Amino acid sequence: MGNMYYVDGKFVADSEACFPINDLGLLRGFGCFDFMRTYNGKVIFIKDHVQRLCRSARQIGIELPFSETELIHLVEETLRRNPPVESNIRILVTGGASPDFITPQGRPRIAIMVAPLSPYPSTWYTEGAKIITVACTRAIPGAKTIDYIRAIMVLAEARQKGAVEAVYIDAAGLVHEGTTSNIFAFIDGILTTPGAGILNGITRQKVLDLAEGSFPIDIRDIHRNELVRADEVFLTSSNRLIVPVQRVDEDLIGAGKPGNRTQALMQAFSAYTRRLAESDN
Repeated sequence: MGNMYYVDGKFVADSEACFPINDLGLLRGFGCFDFMRTYNGKVIFIKDHVQRLCRSARQIGIELPFSETELIHLVEETLRRNPPVESNIRILVTGGASPDFITPQGRPRIAIMVAPLSPYPSTWYTEGAKIITVACTRAIPGAKTIDYIRAIMVLAEARQKGAVEAVYIDAAGLVHEGTTSNIFAFIDGILTTPGAGILNGITRQKVLDLAEGSFPIDIRDIHRNELVRADEVFLTSSNRLIVPVQRVDEDLIGAGKPGNRTQALMQAFSAYTRRLAESDN
């Protein structure tokens, strides 16, 4: 039995979900999206994700036909129509149909997709994972757009090299972000993360909030040379949560295993999400 999607005003089976072929999301890659997951069946950060979706849409010039409150209701209703299992949810916004195949008509389309959450290998969290660095930057880093051509290409390269993620490095050698993640490093005991030229991840912000008061924090540019010499490195994302990094390209990070401070943040984040998921609010 498949899942139920919300597509352009209707709830339909995933096998029946479709957009017209003249939609600008398909023709030109003009659109944005957001991704979230459930914890104990609840989308505990739904407001953060919907607010970011609205910011992304504004940045690329799409006027959404729904308010934040209406979008939250649609997500919750779509989730309710699906099996009660831990799930991931994607909200997709496209530019809509275009008679000349390039000019938006001010009628965007919206789809909400729900699918069962798939666990990642436990060794990523217990032993750490490898990432690679690639020379690339995103055109509109502050918007979560559907332009993933470069990301798909570099992720294929990462898999070929036994890595789980590719991290973008600019022409000056500065680290920005992963294809679907943010990056942190403990450098000289300071929790450091880039702040410019990135998508502000929801998990990234929650980790910064949790770390405040426990670790000194520095939001600044990080050069790749600094990154590979860091004591600890980890990734954050909504689907993978916090993933310790034990190798960047061919450089071993620290002792080559998850560091104590990274593990402390992993435990704090797990306790935080569990507490929110179990609350009645």
